[in-house]
Amino acid sequence: MAFAVIKTGGKQYLVEQGRFLEVEKIPGAEVGAKVTFDQVLFKDTGSSVQVGMPTTGTPVTGTVLEAGKDDKKVVIRYKQKSRYFKKKGHRQPYMKVMIDSI
Repeated sequence: MAFAVIKTGGKQYLVEQGRFLEVEKIPGAEVGAKVTFDQVLFKDTGSSVQVGMPTTGTPVTGTVLEAGKDDKKVVIRYKQKSRYFKKKGHRQPYMKVMIDSI
């Protein structure tokens, strides 16, 4: 079983071939597009192990299955006795990617 650790969107993910992954929105990628993750920090193919910061010449590829927004996070600011109340919401965009090859 091959797996790798990739870095995208400022975060690190442990990925396996054929598994799904939710990552930060990738600029320029649309649903159905092939994406390449060049920053592979660790790669184990079962017979060999590569470690680097990042490794060179060993990209991980995937297909974008869906793009959407995450659940809403609500932030409330309140000060007592002064009628001060602020409420803000934020929905982080994400992409669901299926890992094709390691």
